[in-house]
Amino acid sequence: MRSQVRCGVRLRRNAITFAVVVAGLVLLGRITGVLVDWLWFSSIGYLPVFWTVLSAQALLFVAVFAASAGTIGVSGFLAHRYARSRGPSQAGAAFLSAMPALKSELANQLAPRIPWRSAIAGVAVISGLIIAAGEISNWDIALRFLHQVPYGELEPIFGEDISFYLFSLPAYIALKNWLLLLLVCSAVVAGAVYWVRGDIALEKSPRGLSPAAATHGRALLGSFFALKAWSYGLDRFLLLYGDNGVVVGAGYTDVHVELPVLWVLIGLATAASIASWANIRGRSYRIPAASALLVFGSSFVFALIYPALFQRFYVKPSELKLEAPYIEHNIALTRKAYGLERIAVKPFPAEQGLNLASLQANRATIDNIRLWDVQPLMDTYAQLQEIRTYFKFLSVDIDRYRLDAGYRQVMLSARELQAAMLPANAQTWVNLRLLFTHGNGVVMSPVTEKSTEGLPSLYLQDIPPVANGGPIIREPRLYLGEGSQGYVIVKGSVPEFDYPKGKDNIYTTYSGRDGVAIGSLARRVLFSWHLSDPNILLTDYITDESRILLHRNIQDRVRTIAPFLSLDHDPYIVASEGRLFWMQDAYTTSRWFPYAQPSIGDGANYIRNAVKVVIDAYNGAVDFYVSDRADPILRTYQRIFPGLFKPLEAMPRELQQHIRYPEGLFLIQAQLYAPTIWIRRKSSIIARISGSSRGHWPASMAGMPPARR
Repeated sequence: MRSQVRCGVRLRRNAITFAVVVAGLVLLGRITGVLVDWLWFSSIGYLPVFWTVLSAQALLFVAVFAASAGTIGVSGFLAHRYARSRGPSQAGAAFLSAMPALKSELANQLAPRIPWRSAIAGVAVISGLIIAAGEISNWDIALRFLHQVPYGELEPIFGEDISFYLFSLPAYIALKNWLLLLLVCSAVVAGAVYWVRGDIALEKSPRGLSPAAATHGRALLGSFFALKAWSYGLDRFLLLYGDNGVVVGAGYTDVHVELPVLWVLIGLATAASIASWANIRGRSYRIPAASALLVFGSSFVFALIYPALFQRFYVKPSELKLEAPYIEHNIALTRKAYGLERIAVKPFPAEQGLNLASLQANRATIDNIRLWDVQPLMDTYAQLQEIRTYFKFLSVDIDRYRLDAGYRQVMLSARELQAAMLPANAQTWVNLRLLFTHGNGVVMSPVTEKSTEGLPSLYLQDIPPVANGGPIIREPRLYLGEGSQGYVIVKGSVPEFDYPKGKDNIYTTYSGRDGVAIGSLARRVLFSWHLSDPNILLTDYITDESRILLHRNIQDRVRTIAPFLSLDHDPYIVASEGRLFWMQDAYTTSRWFPYAQPSIGDGANYIRNAVKVVIDAYNGAVDFYVSDRADPILRTYQRIFPGLFKPLEAMPRELQQHIRYPEGLFLIQAQLYAPTIWIRRKSSIIARISGSSRGHWPASMAGMPPARR
């Protein structure tokens, strides 16, 4: 028997050791990740952004952990303090009696030795850590709540500033969900203690709870009803996000039935909470049971059944008449949410009288009518200008340049390096990480011209770039691009491959500012562990001057710096002042704009093209320029990160000439204009009912600025 006990103790120790090792590895991985991020943010000049996010995450984690572990621990210790001082419960004894004799005797030997206080503290700490780890992702919600700016307009039902819905309501919802989870965990821990100590008997008579367990349960039930009353209060505002098939937002039934019902439920939940606390030392279960039945029964009948019947038999027969004002709210606030009220509507009559004089008067337009399609042109670029199989054109962009030939619309593509396309025997660590590090140059051609062979006329071609009417490129190397590019190490003891020249290769050494110094032994160990690559530590090719380039995919780099921005799917390359830059349109989005139609992939119903991002393809510098000063979400982030955003006027003038209307936003706005027949019909009905033309949506998109790929 003693050998069995020793075996059980040994297994427990091994399990604890394994858990400690796993937790240590996870913690070490987290620490190395933070150190690497700190070094990288320092290298690109955005260390304040890193500290703001990290401090917000740390403070939120500590606060949630302390509150969660403390609350769960207090609940468990109170249960332990007032529970009966005896051995296993009747349920536990019955369970043990059904076990084999050996296990029963082993359990009886270990049960009296359980350190209850340590066990409760351990459960509270572990639960607190898990809850805090789950809540840490809400750092963005917390910071926006604390630094919010007013929107400046009120929504029509409750009269709240729209900023309440963009910033405060998400924080309240997250807080409510956390408190509910905390309450459930506290009840589970307390219930487990009472059950083990014999205060909860379910298997044998007499069934029921001890006075201590009943008192604790009533206190928790009262807290639950109080939280439920607040939840019903928040549900009032969530009515503005409903969808009954006619109105997105609060409709006639929501305002005239569900809103009064929610007030009734708030009152019932508040009364149930007070009754539970007032009866905290009572012996009867009737008050808690009646309170629960009243609250949940009323919620089922009045919040689900009654509104559905009212909608079906009263609203449906006169739906358009009754829903008219709410359709107006839906249209008006959807227009605001997507910036549609900024669009100028202009008539564009189709005319048949095209003549030579008209063509000559619009020569600039005629000379820039695009004839080339993107995919055939990219295939042609690949055949003519990839030079080697490991160079790839990943996309074709359309832009406009002031060239010797005039103001011309051109198509261009960056020649990026895809190391995965190297021959299998050449995909060594040295080649992938130190030798093949960058792409080279761009290809540019006018949208309207072709050669006699049917090929595009190239303004820019070859490596190094040869300008034939296009802009001069003095620094053609692309260390950042659109491809999935892993880390590389520059300034090593081996030169980097630059481009092929006949049978020979031309090599170069990186002289830019990007990258994190990796020459010291400590940093080599750090990056070797973080990237799970022992070659970084073992190689002899790294020198004291070596630097490691991370986040080389441009969208990955932007998201790492500003994860709160949504990015347009189509970044584009720009040649300016002899260098190459990537331009990326970035959006601020939200799912919390009241009465607005969700039209974005993740369910968002608000969008602004608030930021233009410029990424230096060689140096890796990232600049964020404000393109919509009025956007309240961006203004809030400007408060949170005061050094992150620059005014649009600070963008170099030549780069400003390449700002375009983003394609993603254009497609979303066009999608909202698509059901024009239905919208016109809805608007005309509203106009007839209300005697006004409010809510009218323009019939054409002639005034929409053109989106250029």
